[in-house]
Amino acid sequence: MKRRLLPWVAVFTLACVFVFANAGLDFDYVIPKRLARLAAMVIGGVCVACSAIAFQTLTGNRILTPAIMGYEAVYLLLQALLVLGMGVQGLVLLGNDGNFLLSVLLMLGYSWALHRWLFREGHSNVFFLLLVGLVLTMVMATLTQFVQLKVSPGEFSMLQGYTQASFNRASVPLLLGSALLVALLCAVLAKAAPVLDVLALGRDQAISLGVDYRHNVRLHLAVIASLVAVSTSLLGPTAFMGVFVANITYRLAGTFRHRVTLALGSAVAMAVFIAAQLLVEHVFNYRTTVGILVNLVCGTYFLALMVRNRGAA
Repeated sequence: MKRRLLPWVAVFTLACVFVFANAGLDFDYVIPKRLARLAAMVIGGVCVACSAIAFQTLTGNRILTPAIMGYEAVYLLLQALLVLGMGVQGLVLLGNDGNFLLSVLLMLGYSWALHRWLFREGHSNVFFLLLVGLVLTMVMATLTQFVQLKVSPGEFSMLQGYTQASFNRASVPLLLGSALLVALLCAVLAKAAPVLDVLALGRDQAISLGVDYRHNVRLHLAVIASLVAVSTSLLGPTAFMGVFVANITYRLAGTFRHRVTLALGSAVAMAVFIAAQLLVEHVFNYRTTVGILVNLVCGTYFLALMVRNRGAA
């Protein structure tokens, strides 16, 4: 039980340090700005944790994340095409809020088309869906690289900014809208937590226990796609973070019950984001980015997890 409290204590402590450290109690500018960035971290942490844990439940695999479905690849391809087609001035006119809404709509449209195509009658295999998602991810990543070769160095530099996780993009109204949407999605997951517990047993066991497997898989994949769309559009790609957060959560929770893991995973993800931002500001003096730190730590953990699982096999 004490282990489950550690992430929440870490979040509270790190949040206080982040908001008030060297702020001079400036409630007119500094602290409100930091609170807005903290809100982005909280929303992003909830999205990353809940989407990763639910996705691993559906796939029955502890080393997969929703990124394999190609959502982040869609986002990166969109940014590249916007830079190529509109240029820097066009992106400035579009603004972060417009970019966010466009990115969310495109990723949700991609998810809807993919699920509608692959989950039509006779095609409800989740693993086939993963295979198609992986192939589409590779194709879109190649197209993104091709587009990057066509832009100018200045535009490429701006494009790179959209490929790294950042907490400075969203305005307060956009954060409020995102928070409401994420709260609704999390309410759906919380209500369906017992069903997720059954789905974790596997397809055959879930069906034998009376769960409508096809309906619930489609529903939860739609929720996962929405969470990933919000987090990616709000913060940028987070790559391996879902694997790290989910597996650390399982260790701390000591159970796979989703009423525990979803909330605890959110706290772990928030703590990781806040700690990374503090390191960027106070240790590295903005000479690196949150995305680089997160991908370095989480990617190393992912590699260690792969090696350990291979050794166990």
